[in-house]
Amino acid sequence: MIQAFGLTSNPRKELPPAVDDVSFEAHAGHVTALLGAPGAGKTTVLRLMLELQPGRGVTCFRGRPLHRIGHPSREVGVLLGEVPGHPARTVRGHLRMLCAAVGVPVRRADEVLEAVGLVSLREERLGTLSRGMDRRLGLACALLADPHTLVLDEPARGLSTGENRWLHNTLRAYAARGGTVLSTTADPKEAARVADRVVTLEQGRIVADQQAADFSRTRLRPRVAVRTPHAARLSALLAKEARTDRRSVEVAQEGGNRISVYGSTCADVGEIAFRNGIVVHQLADETGDMGPGAGTPHTEQPSALSGGPSSAATPPPAATPPPAATPTLADTPPPAATPSPAGETHPAVGPSSDPLPSAAKDPAGPRAGGGDRLRESSVGLPPPISVRPAPRPLRPVRYEIRRVTGVGTGFLVGAVVLAVSMLTAVLLARAGHTPQPRLLAAWPRELPLPPAAFGAGLLGALASGDEFRHPALAADRGSVPRRLGLLGAKLLVASATALVLAVLTIGCDAEVLYLVYGRELVEVPGDWFPLGVSWLGLAIGCAWTGVLAAGIFRSTTAGLAVVVAVPLLVVPLLRKAVSGPSARSAAGLPLRLREMFPLQWPFGGERHLEGALRMFAQPVGGALALSLGVLFCLYLFTSLRNRAR
Repeated sequence: MIQAFGLTSNPRKELPPAVDDVSFEAHAGHVTALLGAPGAGKTTVLRLMLELQPGRGVTCFRGRPLHRIGHPSREVGVLLGEVPGHPARTVRGHLRMLCAAVGVPVRRADEVLEAVGLVSLREERLGTLSRGMDRRLGLACALLADPHTLVLDEPARGLSTGENRWLHNTLRAYAARGGTVLSTTADPKEAARVADRVVTLEQGRIVADQQAADFSRTRLRPRVAVRTPHAARLSALLAKEARTDRRSVEVAQEGGNRISVYGSTCADVGEIAFRNGIVVHQLADETGDMGPGAGTPHTEQPSALSGGPSSAATPPPAATPPPAATPTLADTPPPAATPSPAGETHPAVGPSSDPLPSAAKDPAGPRAGGGDRLRESSVGLPPPISVRPAPRPLRPVRYEIRRVTGVGTGFLVGAVVLAVSMLTAVLLARAGHTPQPRLLAAWPRELPLPPAAFGAGLLGALASGDEFRHPALAADRGSVPRRLGLLGAKLLVASATALVLAVLTIGCDAEVLYLVYGRELVEVPGDWFPLGVSWLGLAIGCAWTGVLAAGIFRSTTAGLAVVVAVPLLVVPLLRKAVSGPSARSAAGLPLRLREMFPLQWPFGGERHLEGALRMFAQPVGGALALSLGVLFCLYLFTSLRNRAR
């Protein structure tokens, strides 16, 4: 059950709020339609309900606000706009990745694919799906965790008749199992045909909250559908007869040879056509839309628009207990609705679940641009809505692995890096005068970074940057949550990728040098261990720099730019800072460490420690360590700032 109270968006400069004091209920086991013309505020209402934009109001899902639900995606399925995701990712891979984010078994992806009829398209790329298949995939993403509530923003927009019928049957079956469905639409006929209850919005306010039957009777107008090859002539005759008999009849051209007649009957239209010798191919009574001029207020029905004592003000029925079904869809009995003297209904306020009592203590002043009515009622404003950060994946490492391996970008980058590295190593060996460690790493002195380190930095930047370009974790928010668990998973997977790339680069370079020039260029140096640690540390440091920088600046390009800026800008500055005369020296550090720990270092540990310290003493190593420290502090600062906001 959904209970929304006092949803009001922030004022827009001198304009009134896009949504003003919207309150309604959506009961379990029913389909509720939020009807309104484009610009009426339907999407804004959903975003306020889901705490995606700031405003005022309270929305409870089964008695709890969204910010009190630990992992909302397990309880509320959402579909807003297009299905977000990398266009090169497969349908099945996208759902398997979301399974790790939601925390459900991976077999659930195949189950929902079968439920929405996408089994035959499970290996198709997201970028190749049609509009109808995209809607099916969006519904599959919303149903992945088997939530008790579905919130959908115009799910049938752009669908064909058959796909539209399938979607409505699916939502009806979901509601029959005890689920709560809230869907927006701009088509009154669709709302009357699909929903059990219709909430009508006009200019950001509720003008009617009715049962579907009452909505069809009071808000939809019956019409006569006529198909004839003489549509223009018949329209003129109908208008003439209406003027003669002083009756209110409207004739609307539907295009081609079809017209719709409002305010008449099949018998009257048939008699007029027969008397004038007009051939009629179709003559049928229909429940049409709101007639010509739909979307504008109807003054002839003041009770339905003003919320007075009419069918629009009839209290919603008490939610009936859902039938026995899946335990995850069984709803607890909702609080009873308390009717007010005016005939309106308001959700019952629970002592622990609903924070509405705090509204009376809200010291907020009148909202600018809201009008005199808002200033007068500023004391009773509902509590403010703060944008809730998206939750992190329940299984972040598994999520990150599936996200990385789901597209071929990483494999392509790795192949290019290996090819460039081998070619560079061959050219350096042919030119000569290159030390063997730099030769094996394919790192000429003219380049700020070797190809492997540059590729590791690019893969790290893609790990965070692609999340913002093709959001998957927080699709409806359009951003990636800055949570330390997700950051740790990204750093771990980026480190593993950088290690594999660094080891493969050394192996491939050594192999190609052996094949081209012989064994003398690939002999193992005596200080191989500190050199290897330095090489792996360089690759991992570049990968971490790309992850952190792309997460801070929300861009892959910015992350890669920071990786390149470390050797080009930070290293020269660091050399300039340490090149001056010093009064103290760090010589003899291994001896002093041995004196501090009198026991014998196992396996020559003092030499390994000395090699690690030498790595950080190098300009590139020191610059990477300094840059990583600064980036991590900036990441924490931006995370805390966004959370405070």
